[in-house]
Amino acid sequence: MSSHLSWGILGTGSIARKFASELPHSQTGVLAAVGSRTLESAEKFAADHPGIRAHGSYEALLADPGVQAVYISTPHPQHAEWAIAAAEAGKHILCEKPLTLNYPEAMVVVEAARRQGVFLMEAFMYRCHPRTARIAELVREGAIGAVRLIRANFSFACPYNAESRLFSNALGGGGILDVGCYTTSIVRLVAGAAAGRGFLDPEEVTGVPSFAKPGWIRWRWPR
Repeated sequence: MSSHLSWGILGTGSIARKFASELPHSQTGVLAAVGSRTLESAEKFAADHPGIRAHGSYEALLADPGVQAVYISTPHPQHAEWAIAAAEAGKHILCEKPLTLNYPEAMVVVEAARRQGVFLMEAFMYRCHPRTARIAELVREGAIGAVRLIRANFSFACPYNAESRLFSNALGGGGILDVGCYTTSIVRLVAGAAAGRGFLDPEEVTGVPSFAKPGWIRWRWPR
């Protein structure tokens, strides 16, 4: 029996293609199948990765007995639906960030994974990097002194397109869910390390938007 984890990719967009191109470098995983809303799209994707199975629906991918884990790379609003379906199909789950659009949806996904006994992870790849672990270790050790202020910025230039997933409200667009979730993640990690914990949640969050210059979000932590 192979010791490798057999992956299925749910979705055929650019992020899915990036995942597929990097998976061959893994020592523990192999790409077994891809699922799309149309068979044509799945077959086009599979043509670039010989030997994998192409499924013309997400349901067919989740029903594939040769798939042990799925990478969910659909637009944001579909994450909850397909993460729950993957859990109910007994598949381990790596879901592209954000895990869901809101807290209630996230809790439903978490409970589905717990109920089915499958692994669930939100795809913040930087959290798995040794450098990130070392940052948290240094903070816990007090190597930089007491942490009193954390500043985190993440942005990129992108031309405006109202129909793009980055801007469309219907697709969960906007900076907070696309890149702001990274800054939230690292702030929680560093604050938690400073408190000797895995992460720390804020007591209060306030924000100020700005179209003329970058806005800001202020977090107040327990003292």
